[in-house]
Amino acid sequence: MKRRLFAGSILAALAFLIAGTAARAQDSAQKKPVTPTSAILDNWNDIGNRLVAMAEDWPEDKYGYRPNPDVRSFADVMRHLAGSNYEMVNLAVKKKLGVEGDNPPADQFKTKAQIVDYLKKSVADGATAIQQSGDAEILKHLDYWTGYIEHMGEHYGQLVVYYRNNGVVPPASRKKAS
Repeated sequence: MKRRLFAGSILAALAFLIAGTAARAQDSAQKKPVTPTSAILDNWNDIGNRLVAMAEDWPEDKYGYRPNPDVRSFADVMRHLAGSNYEMVNLAVKKKLGVEGDNPPADQFKTKAQIVDYLKKSVADGATAIQQSGDAEILKHLDYWTGYIEHMGEHYGQLVVYYRNNGVVPPASRKKAS
């Protein structure tokens, strides 16, 4: 009896997946199929671009802001993100890009412009590494890529608090002009 229920559940799930895939295929007849590389690239760029938008948007005179003394400043978080991105990129491409470590020295990236440029470059270099890796390599390091994308997302959430504490709406939450 348990085998029949299990087999029935598997068949129902398979039918549901096939029906959903057929519907999506019809909706996206002009879109390219989703591959491991394209899925990771889309997610990397989505959160990376949100963070770059925050780095560009946040006033330079508030780059030293921290909600309390026990957490990183806005600038520290941005430097950390860029450094961590490079740790992942270097793992993927097996060569040294960026500055060593996941917390690049503040004296090397002092100004808003320097931090924004470094973060942008880390996101762009990550996107290039993903594109050049191919599906087999992406799947080989899938846990790393998804972990680093999650890492960026966690810091995005942290930075939303910095915005809200200052009475500012984060760029991604602002109403778009019609």
